[in-house]
Amino acid sequence: MGFVFRSRAKDEKVPADKAPVTDSKQTRDPQAPKGRPTPKRSEAQSQRRSVANTQLTRKDAAKRQRDERRTQMERQRQALAGGDERYLPARDKGPVRKFARAWVDSRFNVAEFFLPLAVVILILSVVQVPALQSIALLLWLIVIVLIVLDSIFSGFRLKKRLAERFPDQNTRGAVAYALMRSLQMRRLRLPKPQVKRGERP
Repeated sequence: MGFVFRSRAKDEKVPADKAPVTDSKQTRDPQAPKGRPTPKRSEAQSQRRSVANTQLTRKDAAKRQRDERRTQMERQRQALAGGDERYLPARDKGPVRKFARAWVDSRFNVAEFFLPLAVVILILSVVQVPALQSIALLLWLIVIVLIVLDSIFSGFRLKKRLAERFPDQNTRGAVAYALMRSLQMRRLRLPKPQVKRGERP
């Protein structure tokens, strides 16, 4: 009798290695990264909304940058016309460049008359009259020599004035900046002249 009870007790015990194992891991999505469970539907929707919002934000940022560039260009255009130092391009900013512009604008420069003289000389050179063509060639030489001499003289004078006016500041490039401005006709210069001819800058 005792043998029967012991046999039943042994039969009721199940080896640990044969016990059913419950899989507690979540089913993984084939497209999900390895080692990570499949996100819940609410989480996936939230991620999609986040991506959509990011794209919209990038579009808004690009539009904002275009608007800012357009506004900045408009401010620069107005500054070039009115001389507002705050919005001038970098090459025109600063007291040194402002003084160089004023110094050029306050005097007559031979180079600023080059364009109208060039038109006159070109017309004379195409006329089939030997005497006029000789005069045109002579005028070319005279104009070029006058522009070179006037530019050299103006460069030395401006360099001296800059050294007196701005002894502790960097004036490098200001003379070349002024000479390039002197090549333009007064009405076409940008920024617009802020001083009259003969007025001391």
